[in-house]
Amino acid sequence: MTLDEINMLQQDGCPKFSAFARDKLPLPGTKRRLDNILNQEILIVDFRITQSKKHDNAECLQLQFVFNGEVCILFTGSVVLLDQIKSVKGNIPFKTTIVKIDKYYSFS
Repeated sequence: MTLDEINMLQQDGCPKFSAFARDKLPLPGTKRRLDNILNQEILIVDFRITQSKKHDNAECLQLQFVFNGEVCILFTGSVVLLDQIKSVKGNIPFKTTIVKIDKYYSFS
């Protein structure tokens, strides 16, 4: 870039990094077990998908939600929940209930 182009950027204003970047830090909240919130309505407010620390070549869903007025997080490797959360990316926040169907968990 030329100096003139750089000066124009400074005058016009550029978005701040914090406006579009997501930290790699864990989401804040009280850790909950999935089994403790089953069949109860929660408000999903954010999520992250990372590599699992327990299983090679697997993903881990870090879910941030509000439950009974408290901000909470949970970690799960549920493939169904991972697939479902990927499909609703632009529709967060949303209310849901996590249910167990046979051997897997699902948003309902």
